Amino acid sequence: MRILHTMLRVGDLDRSIAFYTEVLGMRLLRRKDYPDGQFTLAFLGYNDEASGSVIELTYNWGVDRYELGTGYGHIALEVDDVYQATASIAERGGKILRPAGPMNAGTTIIAFVEDPDGYPIELIGKH
Repeated sequence: MRILHTMLRVGDLDRSIAFYTEVLGMRLLRRKDYPDGQFTLAFLGYNDEASGSVIELTYNWGVDRYELGTGYGHIALEVDDVYQATASIAERGGKILRPAGPMNAGTTIIAFVEDPDGYPIELIGKH
């Protein structure tokens, strides 16, 4: 077994695709409208779906906002250098929630950024 994807519901699909591709550097792998169900799915990632986990963005037509809920945690992305990654994300207009630095009660370097719908994304330095 393997993890295929993490799904997030988004209020503006084009805005979210721009964030994940232009700010976080992912590639749009596929996008499909489902007129009978009134939704669109977009899959994004750093690798193709056969070799890596991806993010599925779901846009339900006519819904422009969601409450995040208290059960959601975050998506985690491994990066070579958390300090450089957060600087680069900030330069491209990304919102930094927690600057790069050691995690609470540990030594792993982490940071948090926020996507356009308010979902937190953790950046974790390679070990």
